Amino acid sequence: MARILVVDDEKVMVKGIRFNLENEGYQVDVGYNGREAVELARATEYDLIILDLMMPELDGLGACMEIRTFSTVPIIMLTARGEDTDKLLGFEYGADDYITKPFNILEVKARVKALLRRASTTRKQESQRNRLTRGPLSLDSASRTTWKDGTVVELTAREFDLLELLMKNPDRVYSREQLLNLVWGYEYTGEYRTVDVHIRRLREKVEQDPANPQLIRTKWGVGYYFKES
Repeated sequence: MARILVVDDEKVMVKGIRFNLENEGYQVDVGYNGREAVELARATEYDLIILDLMMPELDGLGACMEIRTFSTVPIIMLTARGEDTDKLLGFEYGADDYITKPFNILEVKARVKALLRRASTTRKQESQRNRLTRGPLSLDSASRTTWKDGTVVELTAREFDLLELLMKNPDRVYSREQLLNLVWGYEYTGEYRTVDVHIRRLREKVEQDPANPQLIRTKWGVGYYFKES
């Protein structure tokens, strides 16, 4: 169920929009000024925000600009003015769509549905770009989550970085020195055993049989690599 925030200083209008959106199955929160809009958006993860342009304390443009510093939530601006300059300014401040008052509530519902659908498609595309799958393993670079056969595998930050590097470059053999430089990020003198320890722990978490690894392989005398299925 999508969660929507509606903010306008006209309380009767807010009540009407809330009633109609809730009838569509959305969960709706409301506010009555720009400062409240920012505080609610910061405290709660919304799927969409409907924001009036002219409001007390902080106007819609200012609220939109502040929200954009911490969120990419889709924003629809409401305004009693229909000039193109207002719309362009709204888009420049981060609004995704614009509805001019007076409006038909059917138009509001249609715009909400279209924007939510577009945002959902964008999230799916971003998720697909961030996710890498090889054999039974999948990882998401954005959320830094790893799955084995669909089940989440708990990795430390260093283990994730090491696995990500190997999975992104299958069949490429990395020496211990290269892995230290690329994953640990600095020259590491002499003590390469730390790589061996992390590889062993990774195998215990992602291999079917850690004693006979099929994913993270050893190239004897050289280093380690991820075996492309």
